[in-house]
Amino acid sequence: MGKLDLNKKQKRESLLNTAFHLFMTNGINKTTISDIVNNAGVAKGTFYLYFKDKYDIRNKLVSHKASLLFSAAIEALKTLPTPFAFEDQIIYIVDFIIDQLDSDKALLQFLSKNLSWGVFKNALIRPAFEDDINCYDIYMDTIKNSGFSFRDPEIMLFLIIELIDASIYSPILYNEPVNIQQLKPDLYDTIRYILNSHKEETP
Repeated sequence: MGKLDLNKKQKRESLLNTAFHLFMTNGINKTTISDIVNNAGVAKGTFYLYFKDKYDIRNKLVSHKASLLFSAAIEALKTLPTPFAFEDQIIYIVDFIIDQLDSDKALLQFLSKNLSWGVFKNALIRPAFEDDINCYDIYMDTIKNSGFSFRDPEIMLFLIIELIDASIYSPILYNEPVNIQQLKPDLYDTIRYILNSHKEETP
């Protein structure tokens, strides 16, 4: 990466990190573009090189954070010596991401507040930035290489994402109705059920 490209990436990351902090501290409605650029120490024109408005930076921030989580999980999976069955790969990725969110509760709160299926699907299919990974392609490749056929893989992914999003917030933040470690076995059994119920019989 050249010096110019590195400088652009640093400015983009500064805007994203500043927006994340302000959205968590003040809320998106009370955060202005001027707040973001002033705190990031960049010109307002620089903001518009990367983002249309504060809702665009919110959506790209969701996409970017999701991509980083998924990318880290995939890289961790690659380091394991034993090949995993498809269901075990999905559970490993989910478990890795949940542990990351458990250790970064601010990120969990941000994603839970802002992660609609539409935003997440867009993040999966069209990464926010060229250096983000295409999570959806990796998901579909994993299915293709699983040795099984699955009906409605997008619906299957939707159900898993919605289940995780709805299930982990209170256990991580409030230990209610149980803590996240106690919840995991039931959560993962349910994910396996979703996967197996979408698995088609091979002729």
